[in-house]
Amino acid sequence: MKNTVVKILTALAFVILITGVANAAGEAQRRWERMNQIRQEKFDLVLPEVMRENNVAMWITVSREGRDDPLTEDFGKGYVGSYGYYIFTDRGGERIERAALGIGTALIEDNGAYDIMTESFDLKEFVEERDPKSIALNFAEHIGAADGLSHTDYQKLTRDLGQKYAERFVSAEKLTSDFRSRRVASEIAAFAWAGEMSRNIAERAFSNEVITPGKTTLADVAWWMREQQFENHLGTSFGMPSVYITGPDGFVALSNDHVIQRGDFLAIDWGVGYLNFYTDMKRHAYVLREGETHLPASIQKAFDNGLAVRNILKNHIKAGRTAGETYTILNQEINNAGFKIMESFNSPTDDP
Repeated sequence: MKNTVVKILTALAFVILITGVANAAGEAQRRWERMNQIRQEKFDLVLPEVMRENNVAMWITVSREGRDDPLTEDFGKGYVGSYGYYIFTDRGGERIERAALGIGTALIEDNGAYDIMTESFDLKEFVEERDPKSIALNFAEHIGAADGLSHTDYQKLTRDLGQKYAERFVSAEKLTSDFRSRRVASEIAAFAWAGEMSRNIAERAFSNEVITPGKTTLADVAWWMREQQFENHLGTSFGMPSVYITGPDGFVALSNDHVIQRGDFLAIDWGVGYLNFYTDMKRHAYVLREGETHLPASIQKAFDNGLAVRNILKNHIKAGRTAGETYTILNQEINNAGFKIMESFNSPTDDP
């Protein structure tokens, strides 16, 4: 009888273990499937448009063992023995040719987003056959996410392809920005989920669930938020969340052992990572003093002014303008409404 009980308990433990693994794999597979859908839609709908707008005939992204390009998640991560290449070529027609050379995984192949997948290739022959007039590479002056090519990668491409094609190298900075920023429907849905997770965690952090005035420190709040990222399998936009106290003179304390007190004005600046999306969200909170049931008039006024400026932003951000044009218009409209643009972040002012 004892042996039977042991066997039953062992079997139950095994079932629980398998069930737990299956549930964990479920979320991993769902995220993989979402990225597959996004990748297919981006390649079909966005890639041809942005390559032609930027006069790019071929786009090469280098992947190496132990060092991914910032775009690796977008293109599909696989095993790279030494060097691998994602190569997109405009050969005419509606579709851009997609090739993954030296990047091995059944997951990318099963996705069906690539026309060519092989571990055996001659990079120079591949490029010569297509003879592109321009070759975009991921080096960039202003955008870190478009600057994944190392100096060593650049030198190797120059050697392997020869001077003829090296003279056709151009920066993929604008191309990368356009490819990443033009969202398809599946991306918008995924980013909305990331934003909701970011909002939910931030607002719980600034609640009685987490904060006890006179006891909880800023670091306690920051670590609680970091733990929520860990438990929900989320990345981080900025490392440790910035949880701080601000006042008339600017920053008072930032994610440290400062104990939160009644009357403090708190702020959060943080973001989560989901798939290859990263949020950047702010939240503010006032810790009521004993006997207070509403915000002080000064803080309520600041909140109302913030809503007024937010409405200006919503009403004047329109499709069809450049970011620079929009920025100029917004500054003018904000000034017209009686507000002033801050010259630097969290700059105190005597202007009421």
